[in-house]
Amino acid sequence: MLTKEEHIEYWINSAEEDWKAVYSLLKGKNYVQALFFGHLVLEKISKAIWVKHNESNIPPKIHNILKLLSQTPVNLNQEQQEYLIEVNKFQLEGRYPDYLNNIFKICTLEYTENSLKKIDEIRVCLIKNLL
Repeated sequence: MLTKEEHIEYWINSAEEDWKAVYSLLKGKNYVQALFFGHLVLEKISKAIWVKHNESNIPPKIHNILKLLSQTPVNLNQEQQEYLIEVNKFQLEGRYPDYLNNIFKICTLEYTENSLKKIDEIRVCLIKNLL
């Protein structure tokens, strides 16, 4: 059985691997997938934070980052919270084919790069909450 620290480490290591994949996907012009993985990175870090601050070592099986973080002491600013609402759309649109048509229309290189900058800022902020 894994310790709490090992569970946290699992989520962080998995997020780090996915963060590397984000840039491979971006380089390959797979913009929707890059944003999907960007969401996944924030979700996994949020799950690590959730494990740190809750009795259970198994986080809820949900994808909504704000909902996960609402069960922790993490306080994001209003702009970050609003952006996470947008980021949550990437996981829906990356998972479900009927959403894909919408996002393929807006996911240009410029849009994706700007989105990934914001995701990275939140990623760094969340990691600081684990220290």
